[in-house]
Amino acid sequence: MALRYIRKIGDPILYKKAKYVDKIDDHVIMILDDMAETMYNADGVGLAANQIGILRRLVVVDVGDGLIELINPEIILEEGEQIGKEGCLSVPNVTGEVKRPKKVRVRYQDRTGEYKELEGEDFLARALSHEIDHLNGILFVNKAIRIINDEEEKMEAE
Repeated sequence: MALRYIRKIGDPILYKKAKYVDKIDDHVIMILDDMAETMYNADGVGLAANQIGILRRLVVVDVGDGLIELINPEIILEEGEQIGKEGCLSVPNVTGEVKRPKKVRVRYQDRTGEYKELEGEDFLARALSHEIDHLNGILFVNKAIRIINDEEEKMEAE
């Protein structure tokens, strides 16, 4: 496993749509492993392959319940809505309020190629939506209802 460089806002690859993974091989598995290591090292809760410069539909997420790896994820159901604070490893030192579904169902493949579905609510729904947006070239700042500046962030923490 290896740490990968996380691309930052302004990098053109972050605005491109990732390509479908046709074949799950050792190279794809290595990328997933590297993505997880990179995400944990950066204290993130999710990472999409475009964020490390790879235009493939790969996502890793861990909201505190263990690592979830998703290959070719797609949201097949959205329910309700929630507005909450988000940040992003590709947009350092910026947070914003974003409207997301309260619940999502995602269809994806695991590292063995098996098709699965995952339901996520609240924070997991937010994280899955955020990372799948990355695969479509969308950053949270493009959807933010408002950006929260450093002063507001400090006041909220007190």
